[in-house]
Amino acid sequence: MNQHVKNVTPETTDLSRRSFLVGTAATGLMLGYAGVPGIGEALAAAHANFEPSVWYAIAPDGLVTVTCGKADMGQHIASTMAQIVCEELGAKWSDMRVNLASNDPKFNDPVLGAQLTGGSWSTMMNFDAMSRAGAAGRMALTEGAAAAMGVPAAELVVRDSVISHPKSKKKMSFAEIVRSGKATKTFTPDELKAIKLKTPDQYTMIGVSVPQLDIPSKTNGTAKYGIDVMIPGMAYGAVVTPPVRYGATVKSVDDSDAKKVPGFIKAVTLDDKTQTTTGWVVAVANTYANAKKAAAALKVSYDGGPNAKVSSQSLLDEAKRLQKLDDSGQFFVKDGDPAAARGTAAKVLEAEYTTSINIHAPMEPMNATAEFKGDILHIYSGNQFATRSGAIAAGAAGIDPKFVVMHQMWLGGGFGRRLDADMMVPAVQAAKAVGKPVKVIYTRENDMTMDFSRPLTYQKVKAGVDGDGKLVALSHDVVSAWPTQRWGLPDFLTPSVDKKGPLDSLTVNGSDFFYTVPNHHVRAIKNEMAHNATPSGQLRSVAPGWTFWAVESMIDEIAVAAGKDPAQYRISLLDGAGKNDGGAQRLRNTLLAAMGLAGYGTKKLPKGEGMGVACVSSQERATASWTACVAHVAVAPSGEVSVKKLTVATDVGTQVHPDNIRAQVEGAALWGLSLAMYEKATLKDGGIEQTNFDGYTPLRMSQMPEVAVTVIANGEMATGVGEPAVTVVAPAIGNAIFNASGARVRALPITAEAVKGAMKA
Repeated sequence: MNQHVKNVTPETTDLSRRSFLVGTAATGLMLGYAGVPGIGEALAAAHANFEPSVWYAIAPDGLVTVTCGKADMGQHIASTMAQIVCEELGAKWSDMRVNLASNDPKFNDPVLGAQLTGGSWSTMMNFDAMSRAGAAGRMALTEGAAAAMGVPAAELVVRDSVISHPKSKKKMSFAEIVRSGKATKTFTPDELKAIKLKTPDQYTMIGVSVPQLDIPSKTNGTAKYGIDVMIPGMAYGAVVTPPVRYGATVKSVDDSDAKKVPGFIKAVTLDDKTQTTTGWVVAVANTYANAKKAAAALKVSYDGGPNAKVSSQSLLDEAKRLQKLDDSGQFFVKDGDPAAARGTAAKVLEAEYTTSINIHAPMEPMNATAEFKGDILHIYSGNQFATRSGAIAAGAAGIDPKFVVMHQMWLGGGFGRRLDADMMVPAVQAAKAVGKPVKVIYTRENDMTMDFSRPLTYQKVKAGVDGDGKLVALSHDVVSAWPTQRWGLPDFLTPSVDKKGPLDSLTVNGSDFFYTVPNHHVRAIKNEMAHNATPSGQLRSVAPGWTFWAVESMIDEIAVAAGKDPAQYRISLLDGAGKNDGGAQRLRNTLLAAMGLAGYGTKKLPKGEGMGVACVSSQERATASWTACVAHVAVAPSGEVSVKKLTVATDVGTQVHPDNIRAQVEGAALWGLSLAMYEKATLKDGGIEQTNFDGYTPLRMSQMPEVAVTVIANGEMATGVGEPAVTVVAPAIGNAIFNASGARVRALPITAEAVKGAMKA
């Protein structure tokens, strides 16, 4: 078994907080491990900030700088974290600033234990901690103001960065309190936990669409992305990648022509002990243009390795073979006995569902800059998983992870692509080889052909219904690569219910739905061939992007076979029995909201048009945003599908920033549409065939449908919105196509040929 990662488990460093330099300025946060004894203390004393928490500091001028431990890739999560702090702190929004965290262990997520941005978890898992941090700061400032003004703390009012005493008319700004040095209270974990937070009816900031703090710098060019990094004396690297996605090795490199390129420095063959990359060479030169020319001039011969003949078809064939084996995989859900229930069922249905390889392709290409300063390796890059990426950079350099400093940059798109750290490996090894800082920038072709793609998946679903049309049995086999296992981090795997060992639940989440089905089995089956050959990563929406494609399509097929309206059939299954209590009701309400907004069942549609529904508990059962979609499509006799409208309803509990939530839901729905109708990558002879946007075609502006969004905010725990709507669109469209034309499609992306073929079947 090839896990692609070895010996890169993150370590807890023994560096104290004072050995990490944090200097706040109007231009941003300066981060780096201390190289000179005593400099940390000197800088801390000079700044004299009030730091109620590791997550924010208040400067003597009253500016509040919130450090965001999550990657900001356009979803404005840094601004969201600041808004949560601001609510409880009582600061004025114009006084708030944001910075991005380094990989200092103090910034590790208290819940996940790692700096990871994904799963639509950021707001959900940080809302309480950031709220308590804000409240603690308010309480400490209040006590300081009370001492300075000589009044009881209980009589003070905090509003807009000012603490006032109505009786005496005295008041002090946050800036004055910080300068006075009176704010000194610290909080133990138990004291933080005991703080009584505001109730939703008391919010003045949460639920308000305030100006996003990152937009000015992103529009005036001062925001720095990884690709913007400039270090004096640095060189540039351009990678040469093999024709095989994974497993190739370099046999020889002829750099005679590269030496003719002005500014060429060296060709470095990667020796990647972390096994993140194989068969790569990086050409180093004085400019990026020259590095690209030198890379093109290199003559590299390869041994293609064990995956040189693998194709998309062979991956699918292997998946089907594995699914037929009774002892394949591990059970994710094992309730009742579906086989026995199908034996007595009035009707039995079977269907196969597939999804293709999909590519992330964020607009900012992969890049990283590496610089060695003595024993310390500095990495400048935008990254979604600093904990793991720092360890990979260390592994590539052959040093202890505690000697790696990650400088987090703004991300020009992530979508799961920057959970991986492959771009850091050539930068690190090139910098080490040439003795100077090196910035590596991928071409679009590098990024597409070497992407950690969404895996090709094959799913087999068997269902049984009784004489009344009630769903009594469902068996669901999910076959795919296991991206999370590839990370080599056992804590991210899930024990199987049949105790056969851990499984990658991020390949089956969503199959454990909230419908009441007395006999329900889900089997997670690892496709070892795909796992080794692709290798796969996490793409926006992860498993629910394919599991709900199968589940929600099959529910429609069952409803039709039972002679029921698909939407009403779902409502009957969402009865909230047993373990489904609470979640099923919220999902049902969301479905009803989407149906009402779309006018489902109340409109007479022209011939060739139809509406379809789907509802999901994405991202995961335990961290769901309840989301439903009604898709309205028109299907031509040729099989061409036009998506006319998507109506999406989502229950997010507590909404922090309404405009941002709507934007995220709209973007997620359109991403889901793109995956459903257009995006497909193929593997041939071990390599990805599509190298740019001429061959891999996402949704275009001309293909945009109308999108209507309704957000349900009921004051429950805040949930995530970046991904759930991705997962609900494809099955809604597939179901709408059936209602419009009678064609049932079971493969993504949906093509005109497939629809026309299904119309004839």
